[in-house]
This record gives sequence, C-alpha cells and structure tokens, in this order.
Amino acid sequence: MSETLVEARNLSCEFRQRTFLRRVPSVKAVSSIDLVVGKGEIVGLVGESGSGKSTVGRLILGLTPSTAGEVLFDGQSVAASGPKFSQAMRRRMQLIFQDPYSSLDPRRRIGPQIADGIRIHGLIEEERIAARVGELLSQVGLSPDFATRFPYQFSGGQLQRIAIARALATEPDFIVADEAVSALDVSVQAQVIALIAGLRRKLGLAVLFISHDLSVIRHLCDRVVVLYLGRVVEEGPVGEVFHAPKHPYTMALLSAVPSMDPGRLRARMTLQGEPPSPVSPPSGCAFRTRCPIAVPACAESRPALKPLAGGSTHQYACLRGYEAGALMVAAQTGYGGIRRKPWQTTVQALLRSAYPLR
Repeated sequence: MSETLVEARNLSCEFRQRTFLRRVPSVKAVSSIDLVVGKGEIVGLVGESGSGKSTVGRLILGLTPSTAGEVLFDGQSVAASGPKFSQAMRRRMQLIFQDPYSSLDPRRRIGPQIADGIRIHGLIEEERIAARVGELLSQVGLSPDFATRFPYQFSGGQLQRIAIARALATEPDFIVADEAVSALDVSVQAQVIALIAGLRRKLGLAVLFISHDLSVIRHLCDRVVVLYLGRVVEEGPVGEVFHAPKHPYTMALLSAVPSMDPGRLRARMTLQGEPPSPVSPPSGCAFRTRCPIAVPACAESRPALKPLAGGSTHQYACLRGYEAGALMVAAQTGYGGIRRKPWQTTVQALLRSAYPLR
C-alpha cells in the first residue's frame, strides 16, 4: 500500500437521543473502526443502508464529533490540531455530497459557489479567481461559460461535475465521495466515475468512495472496506475480496450483484430477518442473528479482524471463516452453478438470431 495519508484509529460515534422529559439509549452508529487511506489511493466503503458509511466519512472530515478514537491526517491529529492548522487541513480535505441538487445553493450562480473555497482560503488573487473557476469547469468536462448559470439550468450529471469542481477548488489531497453517483443514470455514472479515476491519476488524489453499488467499487477502487452495523467485518484488495470473500455478510452482498452471464443462474444467499437495532446491537458478532453458519460461540465475544495466511492485507472478522468459504463454494457448485435447461438455451439462441445485437 502507498504512504498513509488518512488513518482512523478505534473510531466510535454514538448519537444521544432525548424525548420529552426522559432520555433513551444512545444510537451506536460507529463502533471501534480502524481505517487507512494511502496517498493517491481510492478506498471503497460498502454496506447496506444504516451500516454507518456516511457517518464514517463525516467523522474523518471532522463534520461529526467522535465519542472515542482519533483521526490522523498526514500524521497529525485532526482533533488536537490548532485553529490555523485545522483551517489548512480542511482545505486539503473535501466532501462530495450524494445529492447535487440540495448541496448547491439554487439562488446563486455556479461561478461564485465554486469560488467560495478559493476566497476563504486565500489561494490566489481576486482578479484571477474567474479564470481559475473556468479552469476547474474545463477540468471536469464543462464549458467555462457555465459559471454564469444557475443550478436549475443543469442536469443531474452536470451538477455532480460542478460539485466535483467545487471540491477541487481548494486543491485538496483527500476527498470523501458520499454516494456521489447513486442518484445518476447509468450512462452519467460511467462518465463521473471515469472523471474521478482520471483526476486520481492526474492529481494524485486520495478518495474514500462510499457506495452501495459493488460494481462501481470493483471498477474504481483499489481496496474495499465492508461495514455491518457500524463495524468493519472485512477489508482488503478489491480483487481478493470480490474473488474470495471470507465473511458471510460480504458473500451475501456479492450474491446480490446481477450477473452479466445470461446462461448462468446466479447463486443467491438470502439473509433472514432485519438488521438489528443500533440502539441495542447483539453481543459478540453483530451479524450472528442473520448468519447462516452462526454457532453459540459467536455470541460470546466480538471477533477481531485477522489477516489471511501468507502476509495478505485481506482481513475478516469471523470465527468461522473457513466454513464461510466452504459455504460459498457449495453455493457456486450447487444451485449457483446450474446452467439453463436445454430448452431455455435453444429459445435464447433463437432470440439472438432473430434480434442480433448491433
């Protein structure tokens, strides 16, 4: 892995709730997370809704206070830094929000919104700001003339490009992209993903890419971190985790990805029940209440992340990792590896000959 830029150590966050005249238990959104992002690296953060992905991103940027742990940026503690260093650090850490429609002010033109970060941090002289805004728009594939328009005059994909240009205005080293392409059409998603990948190569950006779309993570990211109920259950290089997952939850997520092979019936690992409440998570392994291979020992202690043999950076938190691997193999060689019946293949061949792909 490249030199470390961002490191979260034992990071935790609880949201305290209070109703009328009484206090209710706090919500444990994130629990003892360790996460590292290297310089010029794109790390994917995945998990179902409510797993704590967005909270982790906001904790790293300092937008949400943590209840335990610390975040180091380029070797310096974010919480312990002084006001001047904190301002310089914020310039180097930016956020791309999920919804570009609500993250941009509809009453202001695009140019001044992109220029806000440049003015706040005093990066260049005032007379050069307009030219710099035009350069940023060109960098994300838009015309510099768009600086005089309002947000309602753009499509969703164009607005997301504008949001990326605004994040790049302060010349950051690290960007948190929080579901940056989930609200876009597939064709526009591909354009924005290619843009982020190109900016990483050109500018050396480090990116924490938060998404629930595993296909995007596989295409874009170098490493992937899997969250469940605010805890890391598996992490490692994208190729290793996607090819040979070790945690049952990761296997369930991967089994839900649509297959591009129309002749093979995809294995599906359907999880039973609903995710536990973060107010009172289960003891031991948080996934045990839905795990198909859970045993009584899973309730006794929380499993720690352990690496695979051979010095691999692929880690997983499961007491029955080898049994989980056997479960995936059984699924692939059982109903997951069954080919279509002969009559289905024949019908499919006839359809292809009648309606050839162009």
